[in-house]
Amino acid sequence: MMTTRKLGQLEVSAQGLGCSRMGGLARAEFAEVIHRAIDLGVTLFDTADSYGPYINEQLLGQAIAGHRDQLTISTKFGIYYENGYLRARGDTNHVRDSCDGSLQRLGVDHIDLYDLHRVDPDVPIEETWGAMSELVTAGKVRYLSISEVSATTLRRAHAIHPVTALQSEWSLWWRDLEAEIIPTCRQLSIGIVPFAPLGRGLLTGTIASADTLPDDDLRRSLPRFSAKNLQRNLTIVDALRALAAEKSITVGQLALAWVQHRGVDVVPIPGTKSRNHLEENIASVDIDLSAAEIEKIEAVSPSDAVAGARFPDRLVRYVGS
Repeated sequence: MMTTRKLGQLEVSAQGLGCSRMGGLARAEFAEVIHRAIDLGVTLFDTADSYGPYINEQLLGQAIAGHRDQLTISTKFGIYYENGYLRARGDTNHVRDSCDGSLQRLGVDHIDLYDLHRVDPDVPIEETWGAMSELVTAGKVRYLSISEVSATTLRRAHAIHPVTALQSEWSLWWRDLEAEIIPTCRQLSIGIVPFAPLGRGLLTGTIASADTLPDDDLRRSLPRFSAKNLQRNLTIVDALRALAAEKSITVGQLALAWVQHRGVDVVPIPGTKSRNHLEENIASVDIDLSAAEIEKIEAVSPSDAVAGARFPDRLVRYVGS
């Protein structure tokens, strides 16, 4: 059985499953991946009302029927897309309505970890977080989480109601949060849930060109996947692959093991729609890295060597707010 870790006071499996990449799977296929994850000891499952939208929550709710009591269900609210552009909404009415909608789609009477997907730049965090705290009082939510915020916003939210977890991108190719965000989390005893710990798939070593991605794949618009930047970034993957070969593991497992070694308060949620990849990811929990190996990994993949911005300009407004 997989070891566990704590996000604040919430005990979960040392690795969770992010369900965002499971879009497009039929109900039976979706359930098959979820059930295999449960068999392997995963207890933390992460979704959002914006995935689909809505269908991801519905499929997860159907898949966990009969297993609910042993699982930690995390879902998110606060973003939507308008004419292809990301928008954020965090007013009190939206908080309440979003929670009720997620409860209904998941088919549960409470959400274990409710996450503010993005901060609405036009609504004070005190209003949004205050409304979320009322959900805890009402018994609809157990714990609160927040995504992609600055240390200042994290402190402002925590002053109103404890933040159990911060969900943010964290991997060998995105480490900016290590300077201020991670120390703040640890000072406040806030757990850390890295999404995209495999660099949005790049660190698996399976992406050679953005042209192979589906036409509607977000990565096609990300600067780091542009033809020029991608070729530079693949040299980092090649260097990591060589280190992985020395341990007889995949480059993806090496990258995940690095994230797992960031601390006992870190619970990554890699996403996949494949049982084989799921099993490969989960195996990384048991991979031991020595201090010397970690030093080598970070030497061949320094954060300042990654080419290209993390997001295009149109998305920057909603990150790190």
